[in-house]
Amino acid sequence: MEHKIRVAVIGASGRMGREVVKTVLKESDMELVAGMDRSSGPIDLGTMVGLEPCGVTMRNDIQQALTEARPDVVVDFTGPHTAVSHTKLAIELGIRPVMGTTGFTPEGIAELDKLCQERQIGGVIAPNFSIGAILMMKFAAQASKYFPHLEIIEYHGDQKLDAPSGTSVKTAELISEVRGELRQGNPKEEETIEGARGGYYNGFRIHSVRLPGIFAQQEVVMAEKGQALKIRHDSYDREAYMPGVALAIRKVMTYSGMIYGFEHFID
Repeated sequence: MEHKIRVAVIGASGRMGREVVKTVLKESDMELVAGMDRSSGPIDLGTMVGLEPCGVTMRNDIQQALTEARPDVVVDFTGPHTAVSHTKLAIELGIRPVMGTTGFTPEGIAELDKLCQERQIGGVIAPNFSIGAILMMKFAAQASKYFPHLEIIEYHGDQKLDAPSGTSVKTAELISEVRGELRQGNPKEEETIEGARGGYYNGFRIHSVRLPGIFAQQEVVMAEKGQALKIRHDSYDREAYMPGVALAIRKVMTYSGMIYGFEHFID
């Protein structure tokens, strides 16, 4: 029998965690071996997500659960305040981390890459696992060669903690790789209300909208004389990220080192 990828989920009772649990349980080449959440009771993970009982019960102690379950991969969507510590713990235990959260600096990612290389395991940190969002980023970067005057507007719910979003920052990074710095607008421009022009990044602006009822959208607005181009992606449900998460789980089994950005898995 072909070896199934043993998967653990940190933050399994959260909104993204539940979707990951459901996805892993449905994938024929994966086996759910642990689910952890510090604030959840000992519920069966299959029952928790509305499926048949799977025999895996929620755990509260992350390190103990990972040590005992011995997963190949751990998936984490918990948040920036725990991202680095959870990633280091996984690597120390020889577990491949798939991190869908922000909170990593370039220096921190380089350190995590070194740790992964030493353990000869793969890892991925991805601000966004939506294949559509990744294509939006790639198209925007390509278009910025010809439309260098641009702004990014991202929309999320009012409970999102970080601004700008990790997706918009990653989009800005990809654009800057091909665009170079170009200061836009009137050099004498003044904000009569602080922050009205958005956050500054490499010559252009990023605007963060936070309103109730919004899930996740982003558009890159580009303009030249006589024309404008808008590249937009809308996510309506967390299910949109799951094909990407499943692909990442499979990919981290095939290389060593920490990869930043899901776009590396999309040709």
